[in-house]
Amino acid sequence: MKLHRRTWLAALSLILLAAGAAASEIADDLKVRRARLMDRLGPESIAVIWSAPAARYSLDIDYEYRQDSNLYYLTGLTQDETMLVLMPGNAGRREILFIKERNPVREHWTGRRLTTDEATARSGIDTVLYAAQFEPFMAAVLEGRRFDPIDAKEGTRFFDALASGRAQVALALDSRRGLNDPLSPPLEFARRIRDRFFGFQVVDATPALADLRMVKTAYERTLLVKSLEISSEAQMAGMRAARPGAYEYEVKAAIEAVHRSRGAASWSYPSIVGSGPNATILHYPGGDRQMQAGDLLLVDAACNYEYASGDITRTYPVGGMFSPTQKDLYQIVLQAQDEGMKIARPGASTQDIHRKTVEVVKAGLLKLGLITDPNSEQYRMWYTHGASHYIGIDVHDVGDRNRPLEPGMAFVIEPGLYIRPSALDALPRTPENDRLIEKLRPAVTKYADLGVRVEDSFLLEESGLRRLSAAVPRTIEEIEAFLRNRPQPSSAQR
Repeated sequence: MKLHRRTWLAALSLILLAAGAAASEIADDLKVRRARLMDRLGPESIAVIWSAPAARYSLDIDYEYRQDSNLYYLTGLTQDETMLVLMPGNAGRREILFIKERNPVREHWTGRRLTTDEATARSGIDTVLYAAQFEPFMAAVLEGRRFDPIDAKEGTRFFDALASGRAQVALALDSRRGLNDPLSPPLEFARRIRDRFFGFQVVDATPALADLRMVKTAYERTLLVKSLEISSEAQMAGMRAARPGAYEYEVKAAIEAVHRSRGAASWSYPSIVGSGPNATILHYPGGDRQMQAGDLLLVDAACNYEYASGDITRTYPVGGMFSPTQKDLYQIVLQAQDEGMKIARPGASTQDIHRKTVEVVKAGLLKLGLITDPNSEQYRMWYTHGASHYIGIDVHDVGDRNRPLEPGMAFVIEPGLYIRPSALDALPRTPENDRLIEKLRPAVTKYADLGVRVEDSFLLEESGLRRLSAAVPRTIEEIEAFLRNRPQPSSAQR
């Protein structure tokens, strides 16, 4: 019995040591990220980053909380009512975190919140104050006054810049909001301080943050690898669940069960599971169609693991074998992805990858009679999106798509073709278009309602391109072999 107790204690000690080492690794990585941002901003600035507000689902029910990506990138914290202040020019404390004070009554309803010590351990930020102190603190800073425990002398560089009108307040501004949208916390804050204080400029920290987030740290790369490992396993679970007579939602459930059982908090985007004509809807939101033997099933699904978001799409025949027409389209898309992979190297851009896939798609569509002129924009009727985007904290992550690729960047390659007869009907009625429609109609009828997309997540490493979702069958031969080995449904499932 004593031996068992010693063994159990030894195992527990190893687990606790591993957990402590992981927490230290996270905090160290976050410190590096904040230091890099402060280097970009310079000593005559301060930066303020807010958490995302909680979103109301109905009455007193909130949606599952999702942290602001920039705040998570800099702190690793997932609580609302959190603010980060960075003061690059300070002689002492350069990082100040504000969190909501714990309230036992509130925690009874919504769960336990972090203590200041726990927030320090997670984020690596030593100075943690309560959110109620944020407004008085910022007022003191912008007036050049002391605010306990921050000594005014620590901020001499910023205060000197404030006095001479050179100071900058950097905020992560959301340029996507419309004129009639409510102001975000940064924009509301900018409006208030402009009315009250003088001697500074408000600047947007978003470009600097986006630039930093494009190149993943070693720790971020580890999380992406894990995220895509889980997502790949989930995709294959979906393939096993797909069969004639099953419903789209059954495939979705099989996929998302793997996400949660493997420790992923959620999906990185709502799972897209579209069969038959639904495969031609890019962001198909449904899931109630019963699948038929001749259908193609397009599944675009991946998980969010520790805020690392992957992206995988596979298209496969529900019945297990591609038809000749399905093969025609699939081979074009597969070849387009293969050619895009070949040029995904340092110095190229994601836009270069897209242009290469377009070349392949045009040649394939011309051969099938789905376009008549490869030098025109006709291909856009069937290839309606870009071939590549960055991944990271967000599945469509931030960054300049014309920036040359370099090691540490993560992105997808996802060509697709969607043959919707309504695309012809949407063309403006002109004599030229009428002639084009007449020429294309036979091929469109032949390939009508087929949708194919092949998407993998990639990490550009120092040694070359790494396909993080390589475990999921991709070629026609691999897919058909995998589907042949699916477990047969029980009599209750038939």
